[in-house]
Amino acid sequence: MRSKSRAKMDEIAEFANQYYLAHGHSPSTTAIAAHVGMARGTAYKYLAEMNRLGLIRYDGETISTAVTQKHNPDFCLAERVGSIRCGSPEEEAANVDEYVTLPVSVFGKGEFYLLRAKGDSMNLAGVDEGDLLVVEKAETAALHEIVVALDENGGNTLKRLEYDASRGRYFLQAESSNPENRNLYPAEISIQGVTKYVIKQV
Repeated sequence: MRSKSRAKMDEIAEFANQYYLAHGHSPSTTAIAAHVGMARGTAYKYLAEMNRLGLIRYDGETISTAVTQKHNPDFCLAERVGSIRCGSPEEEAANVDEYVTLPVSVFGKGEFYLLRAKGDSMNLAGVDEGDLLVVEKAETAALHEIVVALDENGGNTLKRLEYDASRGRYFLQAESSNPENRNLYPAEISIQGVTKYVIKQV
């Protein structure tokens, strides 16, 4: 068999993971072929080779990966994607470090991701350096919710969404015992998620 591209294998596995999380079942060979840009027969050969190498389990119909094997109706999978600055906006690469299983009985159903808090600009709201934040993916938020937001320059931060009636605009409120932390008034606010839970180390 002609050597297969490992990059393509990784792309197929990641697509299978995301498809399963979105639809509750593995994608068809046709869907995989369309996504990665190859013929259906070639996609099948890739799947067979990945199965032989132990990268996935594939019985000719169903694809099973390390991520989907952990999936259970009583649990949801959340991506752990690094850290968020609780201060002035800064750029953070949103690379997925791992998938974490969250019990639905505790966190409810939703599309979540996890972030590690950095800084002290939200310590009066109960968010301290090193805390793990459970964030529900969202593009909108209600007033007073603690949000992950991007400014017009692509910098991200964690703040409470508020509205300044005197200025007629939304702003991001800091809640800190450190006077150096100030409210932010970016020209544009792009909501990336709403913080639902704060997990602390003991």
